[in-house]
Amino acid sequence: MDEFDLGARLRYVRQAAGLSQRELAKRAGMTNAAISVIENNQSSPSVASLKKVLEVIPMSLTEFFALDTPAEYKIFFKEEELVPITQGAVHYRQVGDMRYHKLQILHERYTPGADTGRSMLQHESEEGGIVLEGSIELTVGERKTLLKSGDAYLFDSRQPHRFRNIGKTDCVIVSACTPPYL
Repeated sequence: MDEFDLGARLRYVRQAAGLSQRELAKRAGMTNAAISVIENNQSSPSVASLKKVLEVIPMSLTEFFALDTPAEYKIFFKEEELVPITQGAVHYRQVGDMRYHKLQILHERYTPGADTGRSMLQHESEEGGIVLEGSIELTVGERKTLLKSGDAYLFDSRQPHRFRNIGKTDCVIVSACTPPYL
């Protein structure tokens, strides 16, 4: 079962109602700190406290728990929620929706012989990653190395670069790129 993010949901409904934490707290007869710790999931409110806060919005408990939280407020992702970007020999799955984030996180899989292409990639970003399984040949500009499980990389993506799996097993990498490229 998915973990319910009460803090993100409360932040969403508060902002949708056009209220600051301070204003919501004042109208609900609570402290600003109390609203803040709830929204940051540092404290779980009692049913009575949550009901009092939601009456200010106004929203019932049923509506609050039935509401879909928009993608920009989603924090936790199950494996099946990763978004496929590419498929085939080079397979990328992305965490979250890039319309709402400035950091792109990918779970990458390269089958043996997989290659990002003879034409080197270049884009206005910085990227880094850690090899979790297998190995990958990474070329950045004139430099080339073989990274193995546990090795990592970090570079300015404006430099021409290329990834190739020259090994006999799949290579799995978790990478990050900012701003998002794909």
